[in-house]
Amino acid sequence: MQNAPDDGRPASARVRYRERLAPSLWLFLAAALGGPMLTLVFVPAGSALALGIGVVATLAIIALMILASPTVEVDQRVLRAGRAWIDASWLGEPEIRTGEDARQARGPGLPARGWHLIRGGIDGVVVVPNTDPADPAPSWTISTRTPDRLAAAIDAARAAATASAR
Repeated sequence: MQNAPDDGRPASARVRYRERLAPSLWLFLAAALGGPMLTLVFVPAGSALALGIGVVATLAIIALMILASPTVEVDQRVLRAGRAWIDASWLGEPEIRTGEDARQARGPGLPARGWHLIRGGIDGVVVVPNTDPADPAPSWTISTRTPDRLAAAIDAARAAATASAR
């Protein structure tokens, strides 16, 4: 889900951007093959039992893949990526990377001390400098399917944090 609608929360708590970094379709298809393989293992115990185990296992694998997927969220003042969060006032100008630039940012150009939320199968990356002098991570590198929207939400949160600090 991206860009959650206004749900009646106060403006200070509204979400500007939300994305679940779920696996891509080909990973779901690969995971769905686990059920038929499990069915074949349990056929000697009975075909109905084996089929039931296979269906339940397939559904459980897919549900776990979705539930274990991290989310990226930007609200009025905070960027959350997975379990980590940072106040928007400490964020620098986000850099959008796609294609070869994204591959470089996820691979050889990935800072060793930076904070990363990288997911395979998701091409876009946003690199956000961290200006907090007490934080050991100089930047955040975040996978996203819509890097332009994430960067715009980070910019809006930075502007709101700057305005409220005055």
